[in-house]
Parts: sequence; structure tokens; C-alpha cells
Amino acid sequence: MKKKTLAVLLAAALGASMLWGCGKGNDAGASATPASTTAESTDSSTASGTESGIQLPDLTGRTLMIYCGAGMTKPFQEIADAFKSHTGCEMNVTYANAGQIQSQITTSEEGDLFIAGSGDELKPVESYVEGKKELVKHIPVLAVQSGNPKNITGLVDLTGDGVTLIMGDVDSTPIGKIAKKAMTDAGIFDQVQIEATTATAPQMSTALAAKEADAAIVWKENCDAQDVEIVNTTDLDPYIKTIPAASLSCAADKDALEAFNQYLDMDTAKEIWVKYGYEIVE
Repeated sequence: MKKKTLAVLLAAALGASMLWGCGKGNDAGASATPASTTAESTDSSTASGTESGIQLPDLTGRTLMIYCGAGMTKPFQEIADAFKSHTGCEMNVTYANAGQIQSQITTSEEGDLFIAGSGDELKPVESYVEGKKELVKHIPVLAVQSGNPKNITGLVDLTGDGVTLIMGDVDSTPIGKIAKKAMTDAGIFDQVQIEATTATAPQMSTALAAKEADAAIVWKENCDAQDVEIVNTTDLDPYIKTIPAASLSCAADKDALEAFNQYLDMDTAKEIWVKYGYEIVE
């Protein structure tokens, strides 16, 4: 089984220590800049705005520290920017794979919210989870190069002569764990030629488009590269997950967190998810 690593882990950045932590007497409204990628909105002109008939509070000068799976960067960043635009709240968002985020939460004991790829990803940090809500469905799909040159119609075809697969890392990514389980359940995992593994889901469709492999098991919303198409199969339907928003017990600003959780239930946030190919959990 041939394996290469496509993604460079962010462990060094994510391992940086924080100033305050869970159970360390955080003051409401205090914040710290996360050690990895920090994303900020460019527009806070409509603070204390009204959204879907609900008056959002003015949170100017307040900050939320949020962890989010890297595969959800595009939709969640747009949601974070919109919330800042309505409230003035600074949104410091760390995007990484689940393993890295779990490590940072347990090491730094800091953060307000974790947007995880699935409920399973909350288990290693369940002692830090104070509450959670389901947001949208996370749908795995089988993707191939445009035109499907290897005529792949389902998982069993991944065992074909010369067919190569790219998949998520089975230890650190939800999609990698799902891919392994689906192929194991189908009795084909040991027969599939895995060309590469990656630590972040969006890289898979890009690598597939670059013809680095013949197929990939990837989240539906990440299958957006040119020269890539989704196979019409139900093989992965049993492995659909839901994306939860988990409020952390070490949240530094409970009021801002409550306002953002409320915003996640509003139409604007839901419409952003849908725009990027997600399905809302009813």
C-alpha cells in the first residue's frame, strides 16, 4: 500500500501555549489570539444589527475564539464575517484538522466554540463540552476525474487493476476514518491501492483534479475543483454525519458565545451553509 503525505501538519503552530485556560478564572469578554490561522472580518459597520427580526447585541470590543475543521473554512469564514458585521465582535478562528484541534483544546484549555466535522470528533474533548447543537449534514461522496476514465461506479471498483485512491488521514480526519470504515465494511480496504493520504479534506479534490489519483472519498462540499465529478452511488449514504457546534466550558465570554449560537440558527447563517453544498439538519 503506497502512501504519501500531502499536507503539512500545523502541530508547531497549534502547540503554542495560551495565556489563560479552562478553570483558570477567565474574565468574561477576555480573549487571546489563537496560535494558528486567525481569520477576521473586514466589515463591522452594522454592529447591533437586526437579523431575521431578532436584535443582535452590540459586541464591539469583544472577541470569540473558535476552532473549526479545515474542510469547512469557506462557509464558516463567511458566517463569522457576517456575524462580525452585525455585532462588531472580533472572530478569531483556528482552522485545522480534528486531531490538531483536540490537542490544542486539551493542552491550552482555552476556546469558546468547536465546529467539528462530526459528533465523534467531540469525544476526545467531551469533558470540555458544555453544550452542543447540530448544524448541517456532512455528506461523504466518491469523487473521480471528470469523464470518469476508470469507469468507477461504486466502492467495489476501487479494487480494479491500476485504480488509485486518495483519502483523508485515518487518525486525524473524520473523512479519513469514514473512508476506512466504508471500505472495511465492504471488505475491500486491504485490496485498495491508496496513492496518498492528506490531513485536510479540501486538498483531496485538488489532488484528484491534478490526476494524482483516480478517485477520492471526500466530503461533498469539498468536491468543488474543476475536472472532478461525483459518482452516482449510494455506497456512502450510511456514513453521513452531522456537523455540531460545541460550546466549551472554558469560554471566556458567555454572552458573546450565546449571541453567536443564536446567530447560527438564523436564516443568514443557514443560507451560507446551503450555498456551499451543505444540507441543513431539520
